[in-house]
Amino acid sequence: MSQPPEPIERHTLSVLVDNEPGVLARVIGLFSGRGYNIDSLTVSEVSHEGHLSRITIVTTGTPMVIEQIKNQLDRLVPVHRVRDLTVEAASLERELAMVKVRGVGEARGEALRLAEAFRARVIDATRESFVFEITGKSDKIDQFAWLMEPLGLVEVARTGVVAISRGPEAM
Repeated sequence: MSQPPEPIERHTLSVLVDNEPGVLARVIGLFSGRGYNIDSLTVSEVSHEGHLSRITIVTTGTPMVIEQIKNQLDRLVPVHRVRDLTVEAASLERELAMVKVRGVGEARGEALRLAEAFRARVIDATRESFVFEITGKSDKIDQFAWLMEPLGLVEVARTGVVAISRGPEAM
């Protein structure tokens, strides 16, 4: 009797690393070398004095694969800490996107109404197009872009997910 396949889960990992050349390449190499996928990746320095950066990775896999990813990341020399924000603590996730929409006439008015409903800001406007800035969860941005498609969606630029745990504890 065979067991049912393990479910594929989406996890957000927060990785605190030394801010030095080659660290990101080593982290990415771990994923590509083992055939793991990265859905989103953001990196930024979080402590100038401590020369530390935070890498936020959104990935998918079975629970066993996610555990392997965390263990392998934890073994990399420049990594100080790995946290799985999906399971360890309540966390907040946000993404920023810029959405360019071409439109005139009624489509233009409808794009502005949708932007208002989604709390997107107009950051550039011409007679024939808009660029909206929108922040929120990834599914909110997906929905906004999907609704803009029939109105003249031209392109979307996204930052990727940033996440932080709730409460007074630090990374």
